[in-house]
Amino acid sequence: MNLNQVTLPASDMAVSCLFYRRLGFTQIVDTPHYARFECPHGGATFSLALAEGEFCNGAVIYFELEDLDERVAVLRERGIEFTQLPQDMPWLWREAVLFDPAGNKVKLYRAGDNRRYPPWRVAPGSPGSA
Repeated sequence: MNLNQVTLPASDMAVSCLFYRRLGFTQIVDTPHYARFECPHGGATFSLALAEGEFCNGAVIYFELEDLDERVAVLRERGIEFTQLPQDMPWLWREAVLFDPAGNKVKLYRAGDNRRYPPWRVAPGSPGSA
């Protein structure tokens, strides 16, 4: 099994699409109610769907960057605002936080091997593993 994509709600497709293109994603589908983007590395995609009325999305989307601090500096120069600049977290990731125009929480981070192999990873065959 492999994750196909995550779809985020958008209240203004044009503004949201511009935001994600400014972050460095390639837009591969563009309709008035739906857009899809390709990540620069690895072939993963995510999409936006036009939301009718008010919505509250509690999900957080994470994008890993090898050069997190440098990319955040470039994005800030481009006018992207962050609510948290890169900082080391207790779970061994370095994270920066921002919100897209629709209010969706976005984290840019660097975890390296700790993303899949943290020191507290569940051992195969133990309770909690499948």
